[in-house]
Amino acid sequence: MAGMHNGVVSTASTSAGQAQAATSSHPRLLVRLFRAATSSALATGISQVTLIGLLWWGAAPVLASALAFIAGAIPNFFLARRWAWGRRGTPPMRSELLPYFVVIGLAGLASVGLTTFAGWLTEPLNLSGFVRIVVLDAVFLGSYAVVFVMKFALLDRLVFRHATRIRVAKSPS
Repeated sequence: MAGMHNGVVSTASTSAGQAQAATSSHPRLLVRLFRAATSSALATGISQVTLIGLLWWGAAPVLASALAFIAGAIPNFFLARRWAWGRRGTPPMRSELLPYFVVIGLAGLASVGLTTFAGWLTEPLNLSGFVRIVVLDAVFLGSYAVVFVMKFALLDRLVFRHATRIRVAKSPS
């Protein structure tokens, strides 16, 4: 709002308001990104425990990484949907669940594929159990990091595009 002092109109507050309006979507995007990353980190922790446990018990890399991915993907959907994108209630099948499963499925295929490929590459090396688990886990974890940005963009722009957006508290002026 422009102020008036001695007949002179002040535009400082007007331009500040316009600048704030122009950048207001960036803090919300950063909040969603932070919250999605946090929920993804929790899901990754669940997946890591599952993967390491299954590999320790001798499961094949393809089975261990697939089950580990599923173990993290299910809680991640509910946590990210609620916390990062502010969605509540029963998720609509066509507009949320199916697109989510497609996006997550592609990310899962990348993780499982890379872990399986690493298992195939390490097989002739006759690595000890612990070293092999560390190598496969590093590949699995690295694949998560690589696909996170793509996954976030697809979830934000396609799956949860109609979601109630996170409100960022405004600082008092």
